[in-house]
Amino acid sequence: QVQLVESGGGLVQAGGSLRLSCAASGRTFNTYAIGWFRQAPGKDREFVASVNWNGGNTYYSDSVKGRFTISRDNTKNTVYLQMSSLKPEDTAVYYCGANPRSLRNIRPYEYDFWGPGTQVTVSS
Repeated sequence: QVQLVESGGGLVQAGGSLRLSCAASGRTFNTYAIGWFRQAPGKDREFVASVNWNGGNTYYSDSVKGRFTISRDNTKNTVYLQMSSLKPEDTAVYYCGANPRSLRNIRPYEYDFWGPGTQVTVSS
């Protein structure tokens, strides 16, 4: 079992930056790939970025590549999402999820555990 809690969301102007954190509890956290997803009102949950179990490999959606950076610190049981050059279309609730299989899993049903989410709002 892995319990996840996101933090770091808020209101930011376009072009600004935010860093989200995903804090995990559970002894097996460092065996899971962690993914960040987001969901805007009226839209499906979409993949943003993922990192493998030791942080050595990462994967990004085309919409955030070059602007967002995912990383993890297994000594702190935390995964980060550094977001830069934010755009109004990045506005959404951001979720982190854990899956024991692959960082290439980009569909929500492939993730076993989820946090409650954190709101990110980018104003124009």
